[in-house]
Amino acid sequence: MKGGTQLEVNLQISATCKVQQPEMWRFLSQSFWKAVVLLTFLTGRGHAQCTTRRCLAQMLIDKEYLSQPQTENCTLRIFVSFLEYQTLSVDTKSDLLISRLRASIEWTDPDLAWNTSVYQFDEVILPVDKIWIPVLHVTNGITTEMSHASADLLACSNGTVMHNVILNAQVVCKVNLFNYPFASDECPLAIQGWSGRMGCGTELVFNDLKTILGSSGDWSTDNATLMSRRSDRNYILVSLSLKSTGPFITLVLPSLLIILADMVSFALPLDGGERNGFKVTLVLSFTMFLIILNGELPGDGECRPIARLYFCSCLILLVISMLWSIAMTQLSAGGHLFSCRRSGRPVSGNQGGGNLGGGNPEGGKAKGDDAIKAELGVDVLGGVKDDGQMLRKVVNFLEALDANMQESNRNQMFACRLDRIFFWFYVVLGSVYLIAMNLVMAEYKCAIDHFDFWY
Repeated sequence: MKGGTQLEVNLQISATCKVQQPEMWRFLSQSFWKAVVLLTFLTGRGHAQCTTRRCLAQMLIDKEYLSQPQTENCTLRIFVSFLEYQTLSVDTKSDLLISRLRASIEWTDPDLAWNTSVYQFDEVILPVDKIWIPVLHVTNGITTEMSHASADLLACSNGTVMHNVILNAQVVCKVNLFNYPFASDECPLAIQGWSGRMGCGTELVFNDLKTILGSSGDWSTDNATLMSRRSDRNYILVSLSLKSTGPFITLVLPSLLIILADMVSFALPLDGGERNGFKVTLVLSFTMFLIILNGELPGDGECRPIARLYFCSCLILLVISMLWSIAMTQLSAGGHLFSCRRSGRPVSGNQGGGNLGGGNPEGGKAKGDDAIKAELGVDVLGGVKDDGQMLRKVVNFLEALDANMQESNRNQMFACRLDRIFFWFYVVLGSVYLIAMNLVMAEYKCAIDHFDFWY
């Protein structure tokens, strides 16, 4: 009995398990599908949040591509679609050209491309410090400072990146100052990217150049042309010219007027000292003018200003004219260039007359009254000596005075003749020299090699 009863219990349990097993499988199946639906819903919801433009930018930022895109030939082309040039100043003392450039650059970074079917945007904004940016520099510049025009850049779905940069450069430019103040010259600005010895680096491809024409102090930018010597040697050739009106009025014109005043001063008489005093004043004035001018003229260089020689020659002409005038004054007064004074003693008779004819005229004028009294025989006590003797002395005195006057007139005429000859020689030579120097300053070109920084 007990064995049969146990068998029945086991059969009953087995039947119960068989009835409950399909229900368990049904429950597990329903739970599985519910989990799958829930996970699908959650996954789909998370994917929708990451397809915004900002999430796209964050996704590209998280890649942290701060190195240059590496291609098979290790060279990346940078397209400079737009380039703007402006001259800020020209320092002729230090031979520096200070310029500002604004460039719109484009390059392709395949690692920054995205699938537009997932991210349905063609463009996205990225911060400049989160991806690689090419560096531009001026090869012949002493200093080159590159800055970003904005803190963001534009990236496209095909991997193209567009950005604007600003370059401030100080370039060594040995401007041709030989023709100062009529100077003009051309200065190159060589713009390049980084490049290694094995061909790796960047290659710049230029498209359009715009020049901001205008004046920078005494200098003006006439033109700027984009040129190249090789595929990797691109440069901007800047044409500069000095505004000559200001330097001509303040430097050249005063010197011409001083020379003209010196020429006109020959109309003053030789005697009296007015001419000599005027010429000495001109020389001192021009010397002060040169001292002031020394700080205004540009520094010495390969083609130093010929204006320095011009002003030095003007000073030499003034000094020669002054010395000539002094010499002619002495020749007109004494008949010789050197004054030889002798200590005079009271004389009478024919000796007195001879002294007046050939002696020192300055001494004769200084002692005229004493000589006349001695020759006329006037007694201090008031008596007149012998009438015949007095008459002879008067005649001798008048003859000596007439001879002295004739000698003085001959000396003056000879000095005036020499002075007139020198005047015309001075006018012709000075005019030819001044005209020739101004033509040389305006027309002659001094050659300078501006590309010695490439070797």
